[in-house]
Amino acid sequence: MRTIEMHDGVVKMVDQRKLPRQLEMVECRDYRAVAHAIKDMTIRGAPAIGAAAAFGLALAARESCAASRDELLRDLDAAEKILRATRPTAVNLMWALDRMMKFARAQNAGVGDLRDALASEAQRIADEDVETNRKMAQFGAALIDDGDTIIHHCNTGPLATVDIGTALGCIIQAHRDGKKIHVLVDETRPRLQGARLTAWELQQYGVPMTLIADNASGYYLRKGLAQKCFVGADRVAANGDVANKIGTYKLAVVAKENGAPFYAVMPTTTIDMTLADGDAIPIEERDAREVTHIEGMQIAPDGVRVGNPAFDVTPHKYITALVTERGIVRAPFKENLLRLMDAAD
Repeated sequence: MRTIEMHDGVVKMVDQRKLPRQLEMVECRDYRAVAHAIKDMTIRGAPAIGAAAAFGLALAARESCAASRDELLRDLDAAEKILRATRPTAVNLMWALDRMMKFARAQNAGVGDLRDALASEAQRIADEDVETNRKMAQFGAALIDDGDTIIHHCNTGPLATVDIGTALGCIIQAHRDGKKIHVLVDETRPRLQGARLTAWELQQYGVPMTLIADNASGYYLRKGLAQKCFVGADRVAANGDVANKIGTYKLAVVAKENGAPFYAVMPTTTIDMTLADGDAIPIEERDAREVTHIEGMQIAPDGVRVGNPAFDVTPHKYITALVTERGIVRAPFKENLLRLMDAAD
């Protein structure tokens, strides 16, 4: 089943906040509900929220009372601003909204036909994500050897995309190819996406795994008990710097210190060639309660000051290769990313 899909004017998505205890679907009947679902992480993962934003705009077109094309475009502009403000770091969200708005403005059609066309375009974005992930899984699985133990950070499986996944998709594909692998899944604090989501997904696919504390990765790498690291990405700068879930930078540094290859996996829509380096990537600061509370239970003293950046930036010098649907990119990243993106255009 897909993480997100739209039928008859209703966007349905897996409620990732409820896993692993409950597998529930949330129904969104207007774009504001989709925006809220993105913001409160009912749905998360860069490709998944890109698809959600596209479906959200399709809902905005459907619920608009506009009688003319120009009025509908104005309503879409207003909805687009609300959807764009939900998560500032993941570039897939902005990419999907830009694509949908460009498509809408290019259509010379009546209001009814434009509504239908936008729903079809949102569906294309979702379908393309599945095919993109399938290709990435093939490229990434080739980097995994029989007998490897792989450290994985955050959640990059089917739940983080429309289906299949990015980094975890590569790992699952290697397992399907018959390679005997083992995955060390770190918890990924403070929202525990690794413990709650990645561990659950790997169980569904029958991939051997061990859940570890975030702070244990250095132990396993130094002991030679892990051979590779695989992570996803929420935005990649033109020089190959990668913004990903907080803790990625620390893992990459320790991996390099211990000679373990470090791979980041992402679709080309996650690569932002307008940013020279990772320092230009905006980093989302989230609610302090994500750190001071677990499942509603307070674990820190009242009034404590909290820093809660949702992402960090890993400089490209710590990255062995970037895996995309168009192939594997290695250093020099600036030149090779430019070549890759020019070919994509």
